Amino acid sequence: MKYVFHPQARREFNQAIDYYQSCKKGLGKDFAKEVYEAIQRIMAFPEAWTLLSAHTRRCLTQQFPFGIIYQVLTDRILIVAVAHLNRKPDYWLNRIEEK
Repeated sequence: MKYVFHPQARREFNQAIDYYQSCKKGLGKDFAKEVYEAIQRIMAFPEAWTLLSAHTRRCLTQQFPFGIIYQVLTDRILIVAVAHLNRKPDYWLNRIEEK
């Protein structure tokens, strides 16, 4: 199975990388690495993470205050959001796909 980013999730991921990189050199790379590690955990155990709705789950990063919001679809895992945990909850709801 493969994974794909929703276009808005890709944009917020890149914005977070840029933000952390502007805070400290190398921190953006550390953030990106942690997100990709979370995605690998999702790929290995797609049903293991917290349910947010009937078809949507969240896997938390370990060092940064972010959750990877995703859906397990028939042919792929859709990364719906790379969501900062201290911001507006559920802003990503319009991005989910119905099964």
